[in-house]
Amino acid sequence: MDYLHHPFASKRHTVFAKKGMVATSQPLAAQAGLEILQKGGNAIDAAIAAAAALTVVEPTSNGIGGDAFALVWIKDKLHGLNASGPSPESISVDAVKELGHEKMPVHGVVPVTVPGVPAAWAELSKKFGRLPLGESLAPAIRYAEEGYPLTPILGKYWKLAYNRFKEKFTTEEFEEWFNTFAPDGKAPEIGEVWKSPGHASTLRSIGETAARSFYEGELADKIETFMKKHGGFLSKSDLRKFQPEWVTPISTNYKGYDVWEIPPNGQGMVALMALNVFKKLSPPAWQNAETLHQQIEAMKLAFTDGQAFITEPEEMPISAEELLSDAYAEKRSKVISDTAADPKPYELPKGGTVYLAAADEEGNMISYIQSNYMGFGSGIVIPGTGIALQNRGHDFSLDETHPNVLKPGKRTYHTIIPGFLSKDGQAVGPFGVMGGYMQPQGHFQVVTNTVDYLLNPQAALDMPRWQWMKGKSVHVEPEFPNYLVQALSRKGHEVHVTPDGGSFGRGQIIWRDPKTGVLQGGTESRTDGAIAAW
Repeated sequence: MDYLHHPFASKRHTVFAKKGMVATSQPLAAQAGLEILQKGGNAIDAAIAAAAALTVVEPTSNGIGGDAFALVWIKDKLHGLNASGPSPESISVDAVKELGHEKMPVHGVVPVTVPGVPAAWAELSKKFGRLPLGESLAPAIRYAEEGYPLTPILGKYWKLAYNRFKEKFTTEEFEEWFNTFAPDGKAPEIGEVWKSPGHASTLRSIGETAARSFYEGELADKIETFMKKHGGFLSKSDLRKFQPEWVTPISTNYKGYDVWEIPPNGQGMVALMALNVFKKLSPPAWQNAETLHQQIEAMKLAFTDGQAFITEPEEMPISAEELLSDAYAEKRSKVISDTAADPKPYELPKGGTVYLAAADEEGNMISYIQSNYMGFGSGIVIPGTGIALQNRGHDFSLDETHPNVLKPGKRTYHTIIPGFLSKDGQAVGPFGVMGGYMQPQGHFQVVTNTVDYLLNPQAALDMPRWQWMKGKSVHVEPEFPNYLVQALSRKGHEVHVTPDGGSFGRGQIIWRDPKTGVLQGGTESRTDGAIAAW
């Protein structure tokens, strides 16, 4: 039978619970988080468990060798964690160009930056967790050792990656990817059991050492040995120096709700900038072409400016405060006309990310995201460890005049962004939409769906999405109303209806009623999304 064939319309309802909730893109990961809640862990412990499980049960989108960000609401305060790693100290524009590259490559050892995921787990556990890190990682270790059957969307993207990689990854440094993710000479099928003993061993080591084995111990040695052998730049010294950074979240007020994001080097600002511009325009109307046109144009301006300015904060030519100011939004809103504009084109690559949200009965909540970028990342897997390394360095520019130019020890413009909503100083809850450059567009649409149209969390995620690509090009999902497609086309937008919703991001939402403490969650219909609750 075909597990990707769905001839009939279906719907899912908002999930309600009181004691705890974990929403992820994969059912087993959600169950891992719930298991930890039921063992006495809090929302942060549950998020760590789900995140670690996702490196096993959704390796098509993330891994131990990726980056992470989190927004943590605890004791009526929001905390931000930036666990994105910098470029190696030995890399430079000249060094990359000497290897024959005119721009940063997508795959291989060159775009590998310091992974932040293990350090993020350890830091979150140390600062806010209730259980030992090793206990939170136990469900993920079990999945890796015993194996698990592939879910439908996971199987789909695993096979697509394998078919692409077997044509491209023909040199020695990519052999371990096939040994790990195609052990029988093919991608595992939907429903087929896959296991990764090396992955389990790595997770156990991370749990026992609070991730120090990854940054200065045996795992760091294995990473450095591999990199030296294959001409990579990442070293044990780079790993040893890394520490996640606690940051002050940034926000904008959208019609009484405070929308929170991580500050640069992340692209969360793009969502806030677009909301600021959009609220200067006409009042939004339900399923209305003029409203959609203004939303798309606001997003274009935000992305154009975000791509021009966002990088490490100290290297931005304009401050985050100015980009989020009322005066800036007013100025940019005046640019929007009745027809589609053609800003400086920017080619938007695809993403590969997992997002999760967790909450407990005490009111603790976490919005967490981690990624290897572009699916499986760099294609580099450290032999015997299950560590798939990210290719986040691909986003660096080799143009010396660009704010995001490659430099040693620098963090690049980052696509992955957790979101959080509050109102009148009280938490509403965590939300996120994964998927490369779709993410701020997804955040924007989830917020407007929630605030402007009062959609419940499941409906806010289910609403057909649009995605600005470049210039006047806009993609919409198959379920997008045709009359709106026609109306946007008359306004000059080049609208393409896609065959499926796979490129429109995958989100999770948990809202909390401040009076009753009741949690309500929505999960993604575009993937194997699930909510575990009790």
